[in-house]
Amino acid sequence: MKLETERLILREIVEHDWPHIHTYTSMPEVTEHTAWGPNTEEDTRAYVQDVIRMQLAEPREGYELAIVLKKEGLLIGGAGLHLVDQTNAEIGYVLHPAYQGNGYVTEACRALLHFGFKELGIHRIYAKCRPENPASERVMQRIGMQREGLLREHWFYKGAYHDSSLYSMLDRELE
Repeated sequence: MKLETERLILREIVEHDWPHIHTYTSMPEVTEHTAWGPNTEEDTRAYVQDVIRMQLAEPREGYELAIVLKKEGLLIGGAGLHLVDQTNAEIGYVLHPAYQGNGYVTEACRALLHFGFKELGIHRIYAKCRPENPASERVMQRIGMQREGLLREHWFYKGAYHDSSLYSMLDRELE
């Protein structure tokens, strides 16, 4: 599977991608608001193996894709779409800090929204982020998602309960 935008290629993750993925999944500043990481090399290798198994599943329920700069051929992050059921999916993303602030995640997520709504027939796609992560929240707003509310202390990880801001988009709202 491969999606292309003006500046990006979103493609399947392959085994030899793990060192590139590890450059950002091992960074505390990247994983500050995630339930995982900072990753060890073993963690990142295991993640890549899990993604490859996901690619082979029938029916397929998840799409974790590498975000690659089209011109340079450089893997700079990842974006995923995970089916919750026949009509709902969750979108997520992570990007190497050196490439943040350039609109790459927004561009990648727009491509995933189109894929989810147009190709998979999903009715509702949602995303969550920690309230302490305004950059992620801005991505959700830029791609046209609507804020639904705050999930209070719904998620326990890294030794504490955490809130999440919840955003969503319906298929008819896709521009």
